[in-house]
Amino acid sequence: MKSVNIRLTMTDHVKNFVSLVNRYPYEMDLRSGRYVVDAKSILGIFSIDLSRPIRMDIYSDDCEDLLKALEGYLVTDEPAEE
Repeated sequence: MKSVNIRLTMTDHVKNFVSLVNRYPYEMDLRSGRYVVDAKSILGIFSIDLSRPIRMDIYSDDCEDLLKALEGYLVTDEPAEE
């Protein structure tokens, strides 16, 4: 499993993010506080707090292709909410 922090600040970002992650076969979750949603669910994403970075858990150790595609969403300077 790999975990990264992402930021989705605009409605278009969420739409594009969901379209992107749905191209990959990996199981993925987004965690914000005590809430966990499917990263491939646009409704789930809109139900969590998007004002802060979100932790994304990818249930694969070999997902470098996905991580490269997510470069525009990755956050490295701020911790995500646990």
